[in-house]
Amino acid sequence: MDQTKDALYEQPVSSEEIYHGKIVHLYKDTVRLPNGKLATREVMRHTGAVAIVPVTDEGNVILVRQDRYPFSESLLEIPAGKLEAGEVPEECARRELSEETGMDCTELVSLGVYYPSVAILDERIYLFLARGLTQSEAHPDDDEFLRVETMPLKTLVDQILQDEIRDGKTQAAVLKVWAQNQMK
Repeated sequence: MDQTKDALYEQPVSSEEIYHGKIVHLYKDTVRLPNGKLATREVMRHTGAVAIVPVTDEGNVILVRQDRYPFSESLLEIPAGKLEAGEVPEECARRELSEETGMDCTELVSLGVYYPSVAILDERIYLFLARGLTQSEAHPDDDEFLRVETMPLKTLVDQILQDEIRDGKTQAAVLKVWAQNQMK
């Protein structure tokens, strides 16, 4: 669809970077609303990321537990990480899977793209299913402290539905894998 003809489209008028960080950049944008009036939008820009659901031949999911500072909680999540400049999502997924879990995979299946916070953040998280796993050695980043855990896919789905897994990318990707398995 041509966005300029979409009755809901907010046309960019100006953009001012107000913070330049290592991971995110914050912009204050002025947009023209569909009714012609001007409005301000604060937008965080992000290079994008990947998240991987690694499933063993036995049907277990390889997960990582790590502290998430904004929530002061240790969360159980699927492996994930930031795209480097110019990096292809599939290459990033293989790199992050190896770094965080020590796993390599023979098969990487796209599960689509997840938008984690559409009102304020332009980040796209490319979701993947990894199969054909083989163990090597994890090599997380210097500032990354995590513990690898495994859980049967069904148990993980139950924990998501019981509100025990709060991470959005984990919920979305795992439930997609579960739904695809149910349709077979």
